Amino acid sequence: MRDDDEGSFEAFVADRSAALLRTAVLLTHDRGHAEDLVQAALIKAYRHWRRVRANGDPYAYVRRVLVTTAAGWRRRRVVQEIVDLPAIDRPDDHVASDLGHRDELTRALATLPPRMRAALVLRYWEDLSEADTAATLGCSVNTVKTQTSRGLARLRLVVEDPAYANGGR
Repeated sequence: MRDDDEGSFEAFVADRSAALLRTAVLLTHDRGHAEDLVQAALIKAYRHWRRVRANGDPYAYVRRVLVTTAAGWRRRRVVQEIVDLPAIDRPDDHVASDLGHRDELTRALATLPPRMRAALVLRYWEDLSEADTAATLGCSVNTVKTQTSRGLARLRLVVEDPAYANGGR
């Protein structure tokens, strides 16, 4: 790799690694797995950095690698341990109830199937369009619409009735 490629990769990592980690935490609901996932995605991007950079938006490429690698890891992993995570960002002077709502939503998100969770994270956390989410997930726009609609409905049920998440219904 040439020096200018190396420098641009280092700048990309410095600029985007926090955003990639937040997305990975939401996808895996485990900080340790999320860090491993980001590292694996960045290694894959580094191997092809000249081509990735030349194709336009390297963040979109690495985000897609992140999502597809997470899906592959879920298929291989038999048991998944869900733990409460410390806050990624330092809380500003927001009201404590805002943090409580965020934690509640994060726990509710963890109850969803991986593909549905990925669709919601990409649509509403990453603020991607339906078409961009579909491209990232490798599915149709209609599948994204279905996954997000069903995911939001299930999140509403879990938030309204936490017993629902524990098989209470």
